[in-house]
Amino acid sequence: MATENAQETTLALRTRLLATMLAPLLVIAALLGLAGATLIADVVRRGNDRVLGGALEAVAETVEVERGQVTLDLPEAAFGMLENSERDNIYYRIAVGEKALTGYADLSAPLIADVPLEMPRFRYERYKDQDIRIAEMRRELPGIEAPVIVQLAETLDSRRALRRRLIALLVLGELMLIGVAMALIRPALGWSLRPLAQLGNAVAARDTRATPDLSPLQSGPLPAELRPLADAFDRLLARLDSATSGIRRFTADASHQMRTPLAVLKVQVALARRGNPDALGEIATAADRLEHLLTQLLALARAEEEGFTPRREIVDLGEVAAAVINRRINQAIGAGIDVHLEAPLQATVKSHRTLIFEILSNLLDNAIRYNRRGGTVLITVASDNVCGSSIAVEDDGPGLSEAEMARLGERFARFSTARGSEGSGLGFAIVRSAAARLGASLHLVDAKPGLRVTLTFRDGAKSV
Repeated sequence: MATENAQETTLALRTRLLATMLAPLLVIAALLGLAGATLIADVVRRGNDRVLGGALEAVAETVEVERGQVTLDLPEAAFGMLENSERDNIYYRIAVGEKALTGYADLSAPLIADVPLEMPRFRYERYKDQDIRIAEMRRELPGIEAPVIVQLAETLDSRRALRRRLIALLVLGELMLIGVAMALIRPALGWSLRPLAQLGNAVAARDTRATPDLSPLQSGPLPAELRPLADAFDRLLARLDSATSGIRRFTADASHQMRTPLAVLKVQVALARRGNPDALGEIATAADRLEHLLTQLLALARAEEEGFTPRREIVDLGEVAAAVINRRINQAIGAGIDVHLEAPLQATVKSHRTLIFEILSNLLDNAIRYNRRGGTVLITVASDNVCGSSIAVEDDGPGLSEAEMARLGERFARFSTARGSEGSGLGFAIVRSAAARLGASLHLVDAKPGLRVTLTFRDGAKSV
């Protein structure tokens, strides 16, 4: 239920990519809009101030002194420069010192000392309930003690209208840019995600086959970002194939090898029903063989288990060897075999105790089972800084030929020395598989007589 809810609330990858691409685009568009609006306002102000300043200079040039008096001839062209479609109001004021000479006497008068000489100065002001822009300058005329202050002002309707038009064009351009980007991004995303769709189709195609196909995916060339995903999926398929092959192999081995003891059990049960006194002993023997076979099959399956990573720990090889001898001591006594252990005070490796125990248990079982009566088995534990730690199992039985040693480790392999024994032929197969999982090496030597098997744990060997 939780998985279904997660699937319902998870956004599609295309939507996520589209959102992550458009979000920065919108942020950039907003920032550009703010910067553009600021630039537009500055450009409009500078352009209109240039016109207003030119009209101011044209008016100021007409201010002259005649017979000791300041005269003025307002040029029509100066006011014509300020005409616009919004019909802004124009105001002016000419003053000699603090005294207004002509124009709008109530127009905001500046501090004379603050007005630059022969150079326009601009400022905003409020006049007649309207915002206005004032351009003003100071002139020094010969024969006149007080400076002449020339002021020219206009309302801001034209400036505001021009600014609005330019900003509207800017916003329209940005909207068109975003629209075109969205129209182009969607097919671009579809093209970019096509390899992912091909990979999904290659995986989905496996569901249409009656027999599970665990071979590597055939999805064609993939982008570098998708290759790790495909490789990981191929590795998962390989591990799954190995696991299912192990299950099939285990099932086949179990069904094949259990058929004989089960048939014996059925025959002996039938004999027991007829009153045969020896049948019960045969039933017990067959049950023991069946139990041993099942134990060996399970041990082999555990040794070959893929994907399982045993926990590494410090293992005392001498302690493990003593525990194995303690388990097999009754078997050794019953077979008339002497078992000896030679171990230093401490020989440790960082590995997996259960698998080491399984290896030694099978090696000792073989050494007892295929030895002669009255024989000896020697278990030797060694440790040094050069060769690493090792444990060897040596018997003085009949041994194996070179051809038989080459086949040692095959499942259910039976040799001439196994005649009359009740082995399953799985012991050394378990040993090889477990040693491989531990990263340890196996070495077989014809001891003449007998066989010596050495398990070596080298420094830096992989323990998994």
